Amino acid sequence: MEQVTYFEDYEIGSSRLTSGRTITETDFVVHAGHTGDFFPHHMDAEFMKTTPFGQRIAHGTLVFSVGVGLTASVINPVAFSYGYDRLRFIKPVFIGDTIRTRTTIAAKEGDPKRPDSGRVIERVEVLNQRDEVVLAADHIYIVERRPRLG
Repeated sequence: MEQVTYFEDYEIGSSRLTSGRTITETDFVVHAGHTGDFFPHHMDAEFMKTTPFGQRIAHGTLVFSVGVGLTASVINPVAFSYGYDRLRFIKPVFIGDTIRTRTTIAAKEGDPKRPDSGRVIERVEVLNQRDEVVLAADHIYIVERRPRLG
C-alpha cells in the first residue's frame, strides 16, 4: 500500500503494532546459511542444554530482520530509510516464540544535508508473545517536507 506522509504529518508518540510471526527451526537454518553464522548458540541443541538458556537462541540479526520485515506494509514515496541506531538484543528469542513489532515516532529533526527534508526517528520494539521487549532500535527516515505552494 502506498501512502504519502510528509515530514510535517508525523506525530511524536503515534505508534502502530504489527501482526505476529512465529520463529521456526527453518528460520534458524536459513538465516545461518545466509549469514554464515553457525555458532552453536543457534545450531547446537545439545550444547545449549548445558547453558542457562537451556535451548538454542535465535540470531539477533534474524530477530532484527523479521521484526523490521513485519513493519514493511506501507510504502511512503517521499521517505527512505537512513539506517538504524542503538540496536540492542534485550532478551533471547527461541524456536516457537511469536514476535511482533511496535513502532513509535520518537523524534523529528531537521536534516543538515537536505533542507527540503527532515529526519524522523521511529523507535522499533520487537515483542515476544508475553509482550516482553526482545529487541529495540531507532529507525531513522529521511522524509520530504510538504512542498510550498506558490
